[in-house]
Amino acid sequence: MVTEDHFRIGTILKPKGLKGELHLYTDFEGLENMKFNTIFIEISGKLVPYFVSSIKYLQKSAAYLILEDVDTIEKASLLAKKHIYLPNKLKPKKKKSEFTLFDLVGFTAVDQDEGELGEITEVNEYPQQILATVNYKSCEVLFPLNEEIIKSIDVVKGIVLVDLPEGLLDVYLE
Repeated sequence: MVTEDHFRIGTILKPKGLKGELHLYTDFEGLENMKFNTIFIEISGKLVPYFVSSIKYLQKSAAYLILEDVDTIEKASLLAKKHIYLPNKLKPKKKKSEFTLFDLVGFTAVDQDEGELGEITEVNEYPQQILATVNYKSCEVLFPLNEEIIKSIDVVKGIVLVDLPEGLLDVYLE
C-alpha cells in the first residue's frame, strides 16, 4: 500500500483496557460522518489493513477503536503511536470556501525568481506563522505561507506561486 493513495486521519495513542481497545487521536474533521470498515495503520513504513469492529467518538478529536484480531493489551500495545490512514477515495471533497493553507500539501511551489522549488511535503502551524516545507536541491527548505509570500494558487493545476524573500534560499543552500 502506498501512502500517497491514502490520507491520514489520526494516531493511535495507547491501549485502553485489557481487551485490545485503542485510544485514538483524530486530526481529521468530519471523521464521525464517514462510513468505513477498514483502516490502514502505518507499520515500518508500510500501510497494513485492519478491519474495524467498532469506533466510538468521544469528543472532537478523540475516539475509542476496536479492531478485529486485536483482542489483547499486548497486541494493542504494538499499535501505540502509529498513524492511521484511509483511502483517498473516501476523502470528502472540499468546497472552495473550505480550502485552507493546510490543503497545499502535494502542491508544487514555484518562486517568481528561482522557478520550481518542488512539492510541498508538509504544512505546519507555529505560534507566529504557518510554514511550508519543500525539498529544493536536496535540502529541506521552510518558508512562510502568508499574503506577502503567496502570489497565487492554482487549485486545478496544483501550483502555488510564491515570492520568497531575497536570500531565504541561500540560507538553506550554504
